[in-house]
Amino acid sequence: MTRSRLIIAATAVIVAVAVGGFVVYDQVLRGDSAAALALPTSSTASNAPTASAAAAASGAPASSAGTSDASAGGLAGNWSVAANSVAGYRVREQLANLPAESDAVGRTDKVTGSITVDSSGTATTLTDASLSVDMTSLASDKTMRDNRLRREGLETDAFPTATFTLTAPVEVPAAALTGTPSDITLTGDLTIHGVTKSVQIPAQAQLVDGTIQVAGSLTFPLSDYAIVAPNIGGLIVSIEDNGTLEFLVNFTKG
Repeated sequence: MTRSRLIIAATAVIVAVAVGGFVVYDQVLRGDSAAALALPTSSTASNAPTASAAAAASGAPASSAGTSDASAGGLAGNWSVAANSVAGYRVREQLANLPAESDAVGRTDKVTGSITVDSSGTATTLTDASLSVDMTSLASDKTMRDNRLRREGLETDAFPTATFTLTAPVEVPAAALTGTPSDITLTGDLTIHGVTKSVQIPAQAQLVDGTIQVAGSLTFPLSDYAIVAPNIGGLIVSIEDNGTLEFLVNFTKG
């Protein structure tokens, strides 16, 4: 083969790989435009869909909102995860060295657990919390991406569960008990991909119609949890080394 033909052949291979990488990125890995999970408001709650992985990928679900009644049945006691609870991830994908047009977002409504609330005088405190997420049920807008995460990245086949356990009490702001979104910090042990780290998660809480609602997010280097970002074609399609945990969890008494 002549030198010119070798150059042409090599160029064709490079173009094919580049085109193939873009096709995979566009059809498999390109992210969606799901809004970040946040506390529902009275203006959006009435139209909010029931939480599911598919519905969550198109926007944040919400439970009904309205005027809260902090004295109804008393706040002290155990509260369990209720319907319309969602947790998931958000990562930024890249094609070569160019930023992706949007984030990849995967979510699930398979969230279980409970919290314990203590009331003493005018103080209301979150004293215990234990949450578990079924990582195998995470779903995004691309089935092929979800299947890939079973063996790479989150490796949900090997690490099917993520958990959070509160390790420090949280004083609940009085405004939260009247239905006003209020800032709190959740300090605890977060386990993802079989690795446990002590974290502080910025969140917001509110009591609405007898339901405690908590939403928050935490961005961290994937390497903190020994997660190796999946990639296709080496540098052609890759994922940034930062990921974000997002959640909106509702709790009802009992």
